[in-house]
Parts: sequence; structure tokens; C-alpha cells
Amino acid sequence: MYQIAKRECLVPNIVYLKIKAPKVARAAQPGQFVIIRVDEKGERIPMGLAGWDEDEGTVDIVFYVMGTSTMKLAALKEGDYIQNLAGPLGAPTEIDNFGKVICACGCFGIGPSLPLIKALKEKGNYVVTVVEGRSPDFIFWEDRLSEFSDELHVVSGDGGCGDKGWTNDFINNYLKENEVDRIFVHGCPFMMMECSKASEPFGVKTIVSLTPLMVDGTGMCGACRVEVGGETKFACVDGPDFDGHEVNWETLALRLKQFIPEENRSHMLWDRDNWHKLMETSPQICNPTLGRSEKGEVPEKKTPVVM
Repeated sequence: MYQIAKRECLVPNIVYLKIKAPKVARAAQPGQFVIIRVDEKGERIPMGLAGWDEDEGTVDIVFYVMGTSTMKLAALKEGDYIQNLAGPLGAPTEIDNFGKVICACGCFGIGPSLPLIKALKEKGNYVVTVVEGRSPDFIFWEDRLSEFSDELHVVSGDGGCGDKGWTNDFINNYLKENEVDRIFVHGCPFMMMECSKASEPFGVKTIVSLTPLMVDGTGMCGACRVEVGGETKFACVDGPDFDGHEVNWETLALRLKQFIPEENRSHMLWDRDNWHKLMETSPQICNPTLGRSEKGEVPEKKTPVVM
């Protein structure tokens, strides 16, 4: 059992947890992930590590509340316990002094980008970070990202902060005027695909982090297989990092959709009897119009952080 030491609803539908897991904290490296099972009837879900503290013996995760398992996880409070947490899993991200790098992130991908950006900066890279959100109310941790970035750019779909657009638009525009040695992308599969497409004409190697459906996380079950460069790879042991220009995004999308009917049914059955648990812990999840505040105040308009 793994106790939740801290819990925060960062923005609508995105939750941060600090979990006590001393052995994982001592071994974790940027790019790795953990597999969590909320309770004895829960599925095993991969979560990228958003940080860790060896002295406290804790690890951090940031996740998007979408299905039954993430709703169960979001309904837990500080002091509650998670049934299982396995990790750190996957190969660490290759960290070197590449020169100038872009780190693109959005949604739950902001979490695992943070330790990566810090590690890249410590290696002497010039780090350009771009973070996206639908609106100012869906962007978080700008201060943390800025601390380890030489440039921080904020883009939003509605143009409410920074430039109007998405991370792929930024990458396309930035590469037209600047030399970049490597790009790292963390976010939903569609966002990573679009960023890879944007950088491909410029020939800049683009690393994406794939955490598809997983069961054991050790390469035995084959549930996480992806096609990369025409070969079958297992995201749990060969990844999660892959060259975004070589990923077969079409087959990945099809595999991610294969259990949607079962996922929808599971979600409806759980929500019917447990929706009040989320209302108690995360009003933002049940009513996204609340914005950043769980009390219902109108959130202040944020000024984009651009360096």
C-alpha cells in the first residue's frame, strides 16, 4: 500500500499526487514511469514521473481524469492509500549536452517534462520550453518550468494567453528562424503526433514519450506494442521514448481505441454510484466551468511568462 502525502487539483480535470514510495524515489530518472493500480479491482495504468524526492521518499504524478481508474484515483484524499505502485519502469531519457533543445508539453505532459527540463539544463543545454493549453485556465506550473528554462513560451488554443495556437504551430514557426538540435514532446498522442509532423520537414530529431495500454510493464504481455521504424517495439521496455518521425501513429491510434466501448460502460457504472466522491474532492472535475478555483470564484486572467 502506498500513501498519498499530498493532493492538488491543478486545473480542471488534472490532478497532482505526491505518493510515498521510497524505493522508487531512490532509483527514478527522467523519462521513467510507474504503473499504478488504485484498488484490488483496478486496472494497471502507466503514469509518467513528474518528480521525486529521495529524502522524503516520495514520487510525483500528474494525470488527466478521463476513465474509471483515473476517476478512482482522483477521488482519493491525502492520507488515503493506493493498492500498488510499480517502478521506476522504462528506459530513462537520453540526457546529454545537445545544444539548443525544445521541450514541448501540454496537459498531463507538463508533469514529466519538468524533471526532463531540469536535467537537460544541468547538462548545459539551452532549453526552450513551450507549454500549451486550451485557455489560460488549463495551463499550470509556469513558474516551475521557467526556473529551469532559458525561454518559456505559452500558447493557447483560444489566444487567451501568449500566442494563439498549439505547440506544433510554435515548433514550425520557431524552426523557420532558429537552429535547434533536438526536440522532446510530452502530452497526449495527438499532440505528440502533430509536433512530430511539424519538426519532420526540418530534420530535427524529435523524441516522444509513449505510454499506451500496459499490463505487466516488463515486456512479457505485449499489450503496449507499437510500430516504430517498421519494427514492433514494446513501450514499457524499449521506450517510453521513441523517435516521433518513426512512430506509426495510425496503428497506435487504432490500438488506443480498441476498448472504448468497455471503457465507456465501466465509466458509467462507476460514476452512477460514486460521482459524489469526486464532488467532495474535486468540484473542478465535475464542473470544469469553475476554472482554477474549487470554490467557484472567477479565476484571474494570467499573463503569459515569456523570456
